[in-house]
Amino acid sequence: MSLFSPLTLRQLTLRNRIAVSPMCQYRAEDGFADDWHLVHLGSRAVGGVGLVMTEAAAVEARGRISPRDLGIWRDAHATKLQQITDFIHQQGAAAGIQLAHVGRKAGTYHPWSERQGTVPPEAGGWQPVGPGEAPFSVDSAIPKKLDETGIREVVEAFRRAAGRALEAGFDLVEIHAAHGYLLHSFLSPLANDRRDAYGGDFDNRTRLLREVVKAVRGVWPDERPLVVRLSASDWREDGWQVDDTVRLATLLEPLGVDLIDCSSGGIIPGVKIPSRPGYQVPFAERVRRETALLSGAVGLITEPEQADAIIRQGQADLVLLGRELLRHPYWPLYAAKVLGVPGDELWPPPYLRAR
Repeated sequence: MSLFSPLTLRQLTLRNRIAVSPMCQYRAEDGFADDWHLVHLGSRAVGGVGLVMTEAAAVEARGRISPRDLGIWRDAHATKLQQITDFIHQQGAAAGIQLAHVGRKAGTYHPWSERQGTVPPEAGGWQPVGPGEAPFSVDSAIPKKLDETGIREVVEAFRRAAGRALEAGFDLVEIHAAHGYLLHSFLSPLANDRRDAYGGDFDNRTRLLREVVKAVRGVWPDERPLVVRLSASDWREDGWQVDDTVRLATLLEPLGVDLIDCSSGGIIPGVKIPSRPGYQVPFAERVRRETALLSGAVGLITEPEQADAIIRQGQADLVLLGRELLRHPYWPLYAAKVLGVPGDELWPPPYLRAR
């Protein structure tokens, strides 16, 4: 088993174990993908990855980070996404979509906007929602606490979004339950202070995610894989821990989840994270070794030898690259050459002369 070994998830076989990690582009208008997304995602498929993941696609308009986020809360959003998945498939890659609701971190300006912070209502902003009324930071808007009706609406929004993803031709769905967004904020005791069926002990804090998984799997075909992205650690002793991640993974497997995409952090600001090459790989390794699920590793993975070693040593089944694929869209072609792997089939015929 190596970086360029095929990976089979249910009835989907990836040509290698390199995936585009979801990366927000902040280029959408009213949630609609455009030619930027086609070229951005399509070029990574041309570059030889096995799986192209979209950025976080909001399942509700109020679930966006910014007004420029990609969306899948309308049926019409699927039209351009279908064009994108068609092109990805033509290049021999699989297409995945990340379904997201950012909860109390919603409604901010995009990163390079002239203004920063929360978008006011008069400028098109909206009130975020969360497990309680505690804002993410002192600069964030106060969220509305979701009641049980609101929770059911969120679960239904994920279900409907998964149905649209199927119509748009995606091969794989990932549920975003990391980085301090809505589902993660219910999981973590640092954000969830509820005392009802969705707060308090581990079973209650994980209830919303489990309900979302059931709803998504209810419309997502059995032959297609379902992935969950988790922040495997809050990097705080009083927060969500990797032991919790392993425990949760054992509950998600019988619900139809196939792989845990292991990231970390994001639940509250100011947490010191020991970032270094491969710093999150041990999370993926524990999930892979201690549960029946496969795992994906992400975070400062940049070198071919590093990525290959993660797979060969059994630390993860899939390697997701983010910033490195922004810098080098054709990184898999380069990695195959470095690792001495025959990679002619990865090269599009018009590019073969450049081998």
